[in-house]
Amino acid sequence: MNEQLKQIIEDSKRIVFFGGAGVSTESNIPDFRSETGLYNAQRDYGHSPEEMLSHSFFMQKTQIFFDYYKNNLIYREAMPNRAHLALAKLEEEGKLIGVVTQNIDGLHQKAGSKNVFELHGSVMRNFCMKCGKAFDLDYVLDESHCTVGVPKCDCCGGIVKPDVVLYEEPLDSDVIEGAVDAISRADTLIIGGTSLAVYPAASFIHYFRGDKVVLINKSKTINPVRVDLEINEPIGQVLGDVTGV
Repeated sequence: MNEQLKQIIEDSKRIVFFGGAGVSTESNIPDFRSETGLYNAQRDYGHSPEEMLSHSFFMQKTQIFFDYYKNNLIYREAMPNRAHLALAKLEEEGKLIGVVTQNIDGLHQKAGSKNVFELHGSVMRNFCMKCGKAFDLDYVLDESHCTVGVPKCDCCGGIVKPDVVLYEEPLDSDVIEGAVDAISRADTLIIGGTSLAVYPAASFIHYFRGDKVVLINKSKTINPVRVDLEINEPIGQVLGDVTGV
């Protein structure tokens, strides 16, 4: 199967990668939607991750939101794995025209990818809700800038919110436009590390009009699209072996 994937990549000129949480689990970032993640959230906080990561919960119980967020969604020591590095290499070689990701960890950029569409935002970017001033991740995690765990702006005292798309919030229109444009222009779509269960993000793959669809996921996926090649192995191992990173 890897030889088949290698041939598809070789024959392609405009690859787009669409990825989910499974891409980052190989960098030791757990999926908060997993059974373990759901159980731990309910045990430690009495709420589900979906509830705590909603806009209304953020507004009403900001302190609990940040406690959960900082302890469960931030992994400062995480490094790009072979999947991230392989995609960056394909972009550098002119084969890959874009990465569309549901992840918020910034590992694609850390690996060297430049044309990345972060559907759900990024923990690396943060902004004051009152004056709009931008802050990096270090600022948010520095308790000297926080009031009872909630980061506050050093200019106006407003709450500093992560630039991540919470439940009940719309996706960024510019990111949507860029992702849809890239997918619609691709001749090959590689889908990896996702069960294609999170909407509206998963619906973007229906804009693909190209030739080949490759699905790489450790577990079987109920395919909402036709798939030319499905590989049920760790994505870092597969892409790393195929690209030689």
